Amino acid sequence: MQNKSLLIKNGSIVSSSGISKADIFIVDEKIAEVGVSLDVQADETIDATDKYLFPGIIDPQVHFRDPGFTHKEDLHTGSMSAAAGGVTTFFEMPNTNPSTTTLEKLAEKNKMASMKSLVNFSFFVIVILKN
Repeated sequence: MQNKSLLIKNGSIVSSSGISKADIFIVDEKIAEVGVSLDVQADETIDATDKYLFPGIIDPQVHFRDPGFTHKEDLHTGSMSAAAGGVTTFFEMPNTNPSTTTLEKLAEKNKMASMKSLVNFSFFVIVILKN
């Protein structure tokens, strides 16, 4: 089976060390090489001149309201919006019904998200202290 490849040329890559002009070569959905004026054969080439290329964004506080208030938003619709905006990972707050307060409820949320979410996910939990 042949590997599918993509070459993104002439983009402005945004990273923690700044912004630099470079090409990105992707093979089977994984970055294989980053460099200036890459000379590689690709199945598809995108000219990213005057475009900024960002790494996947992490949103550390979302309120998707699943379960209990899915008429407002759920894990599927929220993750669709996240993906459309370049967010590849989210951390959801436990303002749901029921709230995520136990390891069992956390396991249920993870199972639900694995079926509904289009991006990576994690969940905050509510800690209840008893005297």
